[in-house]
Amino acid sequence: MSSDVTPRDRADLADRVAAAVLAVPGVHDLHGGVLGEVATYLPGRRVNGIRLLDGVTQVHLVLAWDAPMALTVDTVRATVAAIVPGTVHLAVEDIAPPGAARNADEPAELAGAAEAAELPATDH
Repeated sequence: MSSDVTPRDRADLADRVAAAVLAVPGVHDLHGGVLGEVATYLPGRRVNGIRLLDGVTQVHLVLAWDAPMALTVDTVRATVAAIVPGTVHLAVEDIAPPGAARNADEPAELAGAAEAAELPATDH
């Protein structure tokens, strides 16, 4: 982001992008990356799964189990491009297990892992 953007503007933009992405059908959650490195860092908090850079916005996603990947990714890209100028890079980090509920208080990578651990084993 350019140096003339205030922390307040940056926070508002990151929050708008996150809310818009989460409103796209087929998006289960945002994903902070393997080590939580994908985020917009703000005074006192961070917006996981959204990284705002000069001319580039990165969005890391967890898709719903039954989401059509190409359509969902295209919709997310168009949604983000309507909010921020520049290039939009997307990464699908994970697919939520069937029936997984989104938990706003738990990081996406932990919520998916906890529910996946509860799935019954199948014989192959």
